[in-house]
Amino acid sequence: MSYYEPLVYIVPPEEEGFILKTVLQKRLMVSRKLLSRIKLTEQGITVNGVRQYINIKVKAGDRVEIRMEEEQSEDILPQDLPLHILHEDEHLLILAKDAGIIVHPTHGHYLNTIANGVVYHWQQAGITCRFRPVHRLDQETSGVLAIAKTPYVHQQISEQMIQHQVKKEYLAFVWGVVIAQSGTINEPIDRDSEQPHIRIVTADGYSAVTHYEVVEQFAHAALVRIWLETGRTHQIRVHMRHLGHPLLGDKMYTLPEFEHSLSAAEASERLGRQALHAYKLGFVHPGTREWTEFHAPLPADLTVLQSWLQESK
Repeated sequence: MSYYEPLVYIVPPEEEGFILKTVLQKRLMVSRKLLSRIKLTEQGITVNGVRQYINIKVKAGDRVEIRMEEEQSEDILPQDLPLHILHEDEHLLILAKDAGIIVHPTHGHYLNTIANGVVYHWQQAGITCRFRPVHRLDQETSGVLAIAKTPYVHQQISEQMIQHQVKKEYLAFVWGVVIAQSGTINEPIDRDSEQPHIRIVTADGYSAVTHYEVVEQFAHAALVRIWLETGRTHQIRVHMRHLGHPLLGDKMYTLPEFEHSLSAAEASERLGRQALHAYKLGFVHPGTREWTEFHAPLPADLTVLQSWLQESK
């Protein structure tokens, strides 16, 4: 049986006499579900190299180690695809995702996904990991994508997301002249009962909060910086449409006044996708316990769009 590199914690003097379970859950932030899973492995939890029950008391200086079995995505076919790697360590793989590629295989779409490329990359590097993206990006959205290499890392970042501690920033090109240079959209979102694949702002929906700031105003459009407090499906696209400024190239959430305009048609033809880019992702790194941020520069298609909009002023 093979294991990932152990997670190590040295008990400080002030935690002398703590129950091991408390150390694991309160200091290492191991969830109850993951803790139950680790306990089942042969060498899951050890203190000073000896397997222990989690109800023992620890002493200052004790070396607590957690080991998790190596996993791999046996249902994902390896495929040699270009990957734009921003960062990789034993805990995480951070990519700059291209627009037009989906993250995970779906029914009838088993190849040409980020997952296929990542599994191939790890196979070539001799790395045994299961493909675990810690968040989602739409097929047409480009930008920073984080992939966890172990269940612990995935759980740690997921918990930060639940606590709204993960920083997500986007750049979007939206239609119209945005009067308020910055603002917050606090409107609940849910599925459209008549078209379940579409989300709408509705009073009885789920809480959704989006902040925005105008970076550059053009003649008929604007570049805005957007950051989220919540992560609802299509949240940015739905909220910006609700504000009266749908994203350029977004056919699903456009508005009639922009849908048939010549400038909209030309922009959509130039772009071929919604003008949304996940520019920045920040969180406390589960390995170093330090705040870490990753940035993906504006891709070529959006840079060209920005130049065209500037010239159209």
